[in-house]
Amino acid sequence: MKILTVCLGNICRSPMAQGILRNKIKKKGLKITVDSAGTSDYHVDALPDPRARKVLNEHNIDISDLRGRQFTPDDFDTFDLILAMDEDNYENILAQARKNSDNQKVEMLMNYLYTGENISVPDPYFGDINSFHTVYELIDKATDQLLMSVTSS
Repeated sequence: MKILTVCLGNICRSPMAQGILRNKIKKKGLKITVDSAGTSDYHVDALPDPRARKVLNEHNIDISDLRGRQFTPDDFDTFDLILAMDEDNYENILAQARKNSDNQKVEMLMNYLYTGENISVPDPYFGDINSFHTVYELIDKATDQLLMSVTSS
């Protein structure tokens, strides 16, 4: 299985989700590949936000190898599951879908924790370090449920 996490700039939420998932997948010995992207081109080739790196480092997760990249329609061919961090990015991803099977790959990450509620992972970019801690907690809980779901099916 291949999973893609997607936010706006690919320097806060989606690389945090990628790092958290990558860490859990490795610990569980699962055969799942994970990547991240942004719907905008604001931070292509940029390191994840220093606050995101700091919060994940506090949990022994290193994302300093990640670089921002922009989501493309080819990602529908590469990935089995595309996880949007919020409704705007969910809509931006769906706008690039070429066929119905593309649409079916896209889900909101938080729906794994709050089924059908379409809750967004808040964008911490304009917040302080506490915003990044909040995002970590949300993603951590949602990815636990995500991995239970994909490994039980």
